[in-house]
Amino acid sequence: MVLSDDPVWGDALEDVVQEYADAVVYADADQEVVLHEGAVRVLANGWVKLPTNRLLSPSAVHHIDDRSP
Repeated sequence: MVLSDDPVWGDALEDVVQEYADAVVYADADQEVVLHEGAVRVLANGWVKLPTNRLLSPSAVHHIDDRSP
């Protein structure tokens, strides 16, 4: 039997990661509570990663508006 050290998913999870160079992350539908402005990565599990390596929970984020041209 041959065993591999490579993850089963390989790079598949990286393919569903979304990156925004300039975005606004909102906590509510009325766009009154801004959680972050600037670059973000939305990971495959729904968590939002900020440039400071902090993570925002999917339950805390209502939506993200992309401001990139």
